[in-house]
Amino acid sequence: MANVPGNVPTNGRHLPGAISAPDGAIDGRRVLDFSGRRVLVAGGSKGIGRCMALAFARAGAHVSVCARGEAGLAALRADASLAGMDIHTVPADLGKPEDIQRWLEAAANALGGIDVLVNNATGYGMVDDDAGWEASLNVDLMAAVRTSRLALPWLRQATDACILNLGSIAGMQPRPGAAPYAAAKAALMHYTTSQALGLAPDRIRVNAIAPGSIEFPDGLWDRRRTEDPALYHGTLAKIPFGRFGAPEEIADAALFLCSPLARWVTGQTLVVDGGQVLMG
Repeated sequence: MANVPGNVPTNGRHLPGAISAPDGAIDGRRVLDFSGRRVLVAGGSKGIGRCMALAFARAGAHVSVCARGEAGLAALRADASLAGMDIHTVPADLGKPEDIQRWLEAAANALGGIDVLVNNATGYGMVDDDAGWEASLNVDLMAAVRTSRLALPWLRQATDACILNLGSIAGMQPRPGAAPYAAAKAALMHYTTSQALGLAPDRIRVNAIAPGSIEFPDGLWDRRRTEDPALYHGTLAKIPFGRFGAPEEIADAALFLCSPLARWVTGQTLVVDGGQVLMG
């Protein structure tokens, strides 16, 4: 891991990851150095979560990831190792509170604490039936609520701690189909604001990202390209930039929101969608 850079005093406190600039401000050229920071990514074995985990690790963070599939976690560890990085992983079903507690304890012990928690898991409840609603509410919403609550003892001991929740533009506008997923994401983004207000006295920031349609190998939109080309191309036509987003673009936003550059940002949902939501 890279050496921890010098700290810049802000309101009498030191911000890990920040370095001195000539005028005493934070130097944005290097402030995304996460050396020494302990980052947990829930649901990080593929897609956006995987990309975020690797991005934090490349920035110098000590990273722990949980996901249900050991194969995906093994592939993540292998790719990280090839890049000279070490990512801690624990197989866990985030729909089960006991698995959440087991992962948090293992991660905190391995990393020496928790500074950043990223709630990224999804149950992909795309069908409007009881199973779809249970999957979305239990994983997209309640897993984030439970994980955040159970991580608080460690976050309260950290300096410049923060929580990042992964919402979706699906939770901002009505869409035909995928009602459980959209409703759970809308609830999660609203919870972000209440969570931020409640944790402000502890100096724990809470924000969310609402990604637009993101395409990656074997992801939802990659499959729909062949399974439902009408939906794929219809969605593509509603993105002003003329392409689907990439997981790396969500990871970049995550690094910003969890860095000292966003030290005065809390309770916000950052839409990262290439203007997709503007098209209705």
